[in-house]
Amino acid sequence: MVESVASADVRSPGPQSLAGQKALVTGGSSGIGRAIALALARAGADVAVNYVSGEDAARDVAAEIDRIGRRALVLKADVADEGQVQAMFRSAIGELGTLDIVVPNAGLQRDAPFAQMTLAQWQRVIDVNLTGQFLCAREAVREFLRRGPRPEVSRALGKIVCISSVHEVIPWAGHVNYAASKGGVMLLVKSLAQELAPKRVRVCSVAPGAIRTPINEAAWSTPEAYEALMKLVPYKRIGETDDIARAVVWLASDDSDYVNGTSLFVDGGMTLYPGFEDGG
Repeated sequence: MVESVASADVRSPGPQSLAGQKALVTGGSSGIGRAIALALARAGADVAVNYVSGEDAARDVAAEIDRIGRRALVLKADVADEGQVQAMFRSAIGELGTLDIVVPNAGLQRDAPFAQMTLAQWQRVIDVNLTGQFLCAREAVREFLRRGPRPEVSRALGKIVCISSVHEVIPWAGHVNYAASKGGVMLLVKSLAQELAPKRVRVCSVAPGAIRTPINEAAWSTPEAYEALMKLVPYKRIGETDDIARAVVWLASDDSDYVNGTSLFVDGGMTLYPGFEDGG
């Protein structure tokens, strides 16, 4: 029988909604991952920042978390490598004591027209974007089940917030490996949420649309590029990394305790088929 939780037990919403919790963010040294790591810290969590390259950038994020007043760790690991992921989790748990929140964010693109796409391009994207999320989610669940409830900090046993993409539902010619990986993340999240809900583990995802990051600078850095991009965004502005980070904090908090197995699209309406806004 699932234990009921009285409404009086809900932690009060506010800037410290994650007080006392421990988090790990993969790909946390730049872009969306950096914003997530900092937002979790501002909400009260201690944060392990994973990176695979760019150690200086990861340490800069950790230094900023320290200035916020939270504890930070910097952990190098390739999320596509099982041994490295397991070692990363051992280090994070050893230093922080446990993990309450895991955000599998690390991802990449290796774009090519389908007929020219190499097996290496296909495999690397699937390995990082999908298998990496599987490996991190599995280690997170193992820790949640080992450790047991921490009702003083969270109603849930643990929270996994995967970072997906609007391309879990929008086909993307020329990016078949990426779209396939994100479609896989969507059903990974839903299947895990279904399986783990009775154990009070919540699994959700945030699916960003067009976000201003260095990796896609060509799509927004000139007036002409920005105008073309806005044809895909009904809300007529590009997303910022903090738009994604705030969504992650909410999904990791008790404010969203009855939300499970959901893809939260943060996309300015990109998934609303903007080509049909004038009737098609």
